[in-house]
Amino acid sequence: MTSYLAWIEQTALSVWIRESPSYLAFPAVLILHTVGMAFLVGTAVAVNLRVLGLARNIPISAIARFFPAMWVGFWLNVLSGVALVIATPAKALTNWVFYVKLGLILLALLNGRVLQNQVFNDPAVDEKPVSTKGKVLAATSILLWVGAMITGRLLAYTYVRILSGD
Repeated sequence: MTSYLAWIEQTALSVWIRESPSYLAFPAVLILHTVGMAFLVGTAVAVNLRVLGLARNIPISAIARFFPAMWVGFWLNVLSGVALVIATPAKALTNWVFYVKLGLILLALLNGRVLQNQVFNDPAVDEKPVSTKGKVLAATSILLWVGAMITGRLLAYTYVRILSGD
């Protein structure tokens, strides 16, 4: 695996993201990752809080309009996250916390899909209270996204090596 990591680190894209003094390199990737997270997690939390009963004057069906913004944030995070891994692949790919983060994201996405099917695909969603299952899914979603953000932040402190030669 070390030779594969070294190969990635030596690509022009990896070197540019990691070593360029340009604000369009590493700082821009981090900013895009942060903005994507704001769209994805911020919107997910707002949607889940509504499902849990906050802002009852807003129909739940109206909240479904925010799903496209969540997906924009998700894909922005995928692209910027891949760029971050390309910049320092050994830092991420040799760190167990990175895999926990990916697992939490996967679980949050699956949970969100079940929540969407359970709550938002119900034509009578605005005429009856949200089921206990829907509320549990919403609370679980918040916990999973918070966990993904925490583990993502911990990546800066839990790595064993930054580059494959370290």
